Order: sequence, then C-alpha cells, then structure tokens
Amino acid sequence: MLAIKTLTDNLTVYKREVRLMGDKFEISVVGNNPLLADEQIDIAIDEINRVEKLLSAFSDDSSINQINRNAGIAPVKADGETFRLIDRALQISELTYGAFDITYLADNAVNDDAAESALVKTAKRTLALASYKNIALDAANQTVFLREKGMRIGFGANGKGYAADRAKYVLQMNGVSSGVINFGGDLLAWGLQPNLQPWTVADADSTQQNQPFADLEISNLAFATSVNAEKYASISTKKFTSVFNPKKGFPVSGITSVSILSPTAEFADALATPILSIGVNAGLYMINQLNQVACVIIDDQNRVYPSKDIVL
Repeated sequence: MLAIKTLTDNLTVYKREVRLMGDKFEISVVGNNPLLADEQIDIAIDEINRVEKLLSAFSDDSSINQINRNAGIAPVKADGETFRLIDRALQISELTYGAFDITYLADNAVNDDAAESALVKTAKRTLALASYKNIALDAANQTVFLREKGMRIGFGANGKGYAADRAKYVLQMNGVSSGVINFGGDLLAWGLQPNLQPWTVADADSTQQNQPFADLEISNLAFATSVNAEKYASISTKKFTSVFNPKKGFPVSGITSVSILSPTAEFADALATPILSIGVNAGLYMINQLNQVACVIIDDQNRVYPSKDIVL
C-alpha cells in the first residue's frame, strides 16, 4: 500500500492497485490510520469480487448463468439484485434507442479468415435476435426470460461501474467519508481531498495529452470516458473500428471520445460508449434532458462539445 500527500492534520490518501474483473482497479481512501485503511480497502475488494461472481455467466449458482441457459425455453427467477440491474439496463437501452444493449448471441464470433460478407451477416443476425426488446421481465414473479434461443446477456459494458458503486457503498458504510475508485481508467469519487478541496480530473484531448481543456470537479460523481481511436479488428485484408453502429451493424466515425459525469458509475459506464454511435447532436440532446448528468464530446476534427451544465 502506498501513502501519499500527508498533511498537517494527519489525513492521508492510502491507495492500492489490484486486478479485478479482468481490469485494473485502484482503490483510494482518505484517513489517518494505515491499518484501518488497509482493512477498508480489503472490504472494497471483497465486494467487487462478490459482484463479479454475481454477474458471472459461468458460475453455476449465478442468475445470469441460469437465465442464459434457459434462453428460448423458460423464464428464470432471478435474485433481487440481478433483476434490478437488468431492469435498469433495459431502461438505459430505451433511453439510448438501443445503442446500449446487454444482449448478444452465443455464436456470433467471426473467424479470423472470415470475409466481410460474413461480418455483415453476423451483424444482421445479431440485430434480429439479440435485442433488449427480446428480454421479458416479470416484476411480480421476479423472472427474466430471453425470448430467443442463442440469446445471452452480459454486463461487460456496465458491470465494472456497478462494482465500483457497490465498493463505494460498503466503504461509506464502514466510515470512509472520502475516496476514489479508479476502475479501468474511469473514476468514482466522493467526499473531499485531505486539503478539503474537491476531487478533480483534467479531461484531456486525446491528440494533445498534455493540454487538458477542462478541470472537472468529480467529488460525489462518476467520470467515465469511451474512446473511438486506433482500435481495430483485423478481418481478412480490411480493418474495422471496434465501435459499431448498433442499428446497422457497421463501423462508425465522427466522435473521438465521450466523457460522462453521473451520480453513479454504473450509469456513466453504460452511457459513454453508446454516444459514440448515436452522434454529437443526438448525444448532447439526450444528455441535456437528464438531471445531474453531463458530458464532454470531442469529434474527429478535435472540436469540443460540452453539455449545458459544463462551462469550459
């Protein structure tokens, strides 16, 4: 554990970096007792591990596994936490016109030597069958039914954000009044720094990494960024960007990065990537309709578009 920035009042930021959920997490807590801080970080790690097991598609006792196994066969009674998470995911899908979607096909992988036509066919089949609209929730019985065989659900897009929210919650319940959780490069902060100033982040233009355009206060907020740059999947002799338009199944361009500020990491994590595909105007319009949510978009011409609540 590394302790940094000791002040006269003995408050210090204690941090630990660990690999969780297949990604890097850095958990920081403010306090004056290194042993207690170490215990508190252990508690946060235990909670993240619990969430990973909860959302696992491979654990025999997880609701997600049972729901996927019974796709097209029968509804499955889910535990309350998983049911609520799926319900919120469907609400985000509606909000983003399907740009955010937790569904996928079990056999939608494309071989390395596949032709472009195979990619297009796979995209069309995925869109026809794997859709959030084919998830049926029964709130009274707390059941989840995937209507199409071969459908699956997964939380790769917002699971780490949800885990960060839960870790923050258990830390607060254990008396941690200030801290930061870095989950895969995204951030969730609460309280104040030891110098009683808000936590801030410099959201930088990806083409000018040493010239931040905004110091954004993130105390009691989550900050998530999605980037559409230099990420390619090689298919035959062609290259396709890793971000696809969910409506047509083809690569998109126009936005370089999207940064979201939101009260929860789950919501910020879920919104960042969809805005890459729906475009600048639609993305800003959507964000400007939401309470306590803001964004900064950079297009492929390096133009900066803040939502209404951000002044650059």
